Amino acid sequence: MNVNQYLTPEQTQRIHEESINILQKTGILVRNQKALDIFSKRGCQLDGDVVKFPTKVIEETVKQFSPTFTFRAQDPSKDITIPDEGPIMVTGSSAPNIIDPKTGTERAATSKDIGNIAHLINHLDGFDVFSISTLADDAKDDQFSMYRFYPALKNCAKPVRSNTPTISDLEKVLKMAEIIAGSKAAYQERPFITHHYCPMISPLSMDFESTEAVIYLMEKKLPTYCTFVPTAGMTSPLSLLSGLTVGNAEFLALAVLAHAINPGTSLIYAVLSTMADMRTGDYATGAIETSILQVAHSQMAQFYNIPSGGYIGLTDSHCNDAQSGYETGLNLANAVNGGIDMMNAGGLLSSLMVFDFAKAVIDNEIALMVKKMKKGINFKEEDFLIDLVAEGGHGAQFMGHPHTFKNARKVSFFPKIAVRGLRSNWEKKNSTTAYDRAMREAAQILSKPCQPSFSDETDQNIKDAFPGLIPENIDPTSF
Repeated sequence: MNVNQYLTPEQTQRIHEESINILQKTGILVRNQKALDIFSKRGCQLDGDVVKFPTKVIEETVKQFSPTFTFRAQDPSKDITIPDEGPIMVTGSSAPNIIDPKTGTERAATSKDIGNIAHLINHLDGFDVFSISTLADDAKDDQFSMYRFYPALKNCAKPVRSNTPTISDLEKVLKMAEIIAGSKAAYQERPFITHHYCPMISPLSMDFESTEAVIYLMEKKLPTYCTFVPTAGMTSPLSLLSGLTVGNAEFLALAVLAHAINPGTSLIYAVLSTMADMRTGDYATGAIETSILQVAHSQMAQFYNIPSGGYIGLTDSHCNDAQSGYETGLNLANAVNGGIDMMNAGGLLSSLMVFDFAKAVIDNEIALMVKKMKKGINFKEEDFLIDLVAEGGHGAQFMGHPHTFKNARKVSFFPKIAVRGLRSNWEKKNSTTAYDRAMREAAQILSKPCQPSFSDETDQNIKDAFPGLIPENIDPTSF
């Protein structure tokens, strides 16, 4: 049951209709010739490099939508499907910088950092998918993406998600994946990388490179989905309804392209309409309007019977302070109760620009709490426990009852980072902050041996195929 619903069924229908209106009258500017050819063959109208969409084409595409999307992992036991197993938590991705765990200062992220982060995320139960959190400043020019994907895949057995800047980079990543899988055919049968791109530049424009990558992957039937980010007041008019409609139109346009290439392919309705701060023009990732829009987009996804998700639960704060906590917590709680299936949030500060280990651990705890929130109350006859109430009688104390001992961990969520109890007990433990406790948890995880996701032989095969690929592995001494 979804607690928050901002749109009536009539309103979702109207947004759908107005989205079609945008696509018919204004259309989409497309900079990629391959995409133009695909749209044309699908029955769209071309006015130079502007594509306009007949209602029939859109409606036929909507009928092809798959109701599920599966993130596959190297370890099949870690595969996860939305919405059936949702909501799922995905790390935020591609931050250029990191908060150094030793110095507490911001610096450029490296491949060693990615290895550490991958190991951390592998052991945090609130996260279901590792979207490679940072860039790698130490990467060689011809191995930009390899320096990201190699340590991620080596140190995390969960599904891995990210993108590449060029087709050349993409080909290298796929070659490495095929080596890990054992063959090209084996990887094709079970692709364990999910690719994610932002080919739509709001408002209503498609770029060349990302569009090229989407076409390339769709033709190979490899798991791919796209994100759309119209920003009210900047790349869409200053109206929540307008931003919602523009984002929906952009999704439908890309869906036509995807299903023209691979009919029935699985997609995620990953539209992240958001707001700019009208005082400064800054991108406000933590704005409460972002979660309002995300709930509305989740309703549109339900209208189309397709999984939903996006970057929600982010923060504009530059440290793990109250702002970081309430922006992440409020937005995630609102979105989850509104029916979102996937949340991209964990670990990032400063409006997607900086990864922080403590933030990732704290976000893991928030993720576990909002997932429990979504489950609500398990309404079973045996849980009324009327006989137990009668047995205890008036003024009973159930703390020591066998039923309590047996079910404590089944019913209760026990936080690792949040503190409970007397202030005096907290003071006896050096009055630590949530940040202190989160960093200690991260350090403890990183101190544990990391079992690589693939064999030493496979590792050597990768290095033989990519001379000079020696990005650092995990390093607990970083803490």
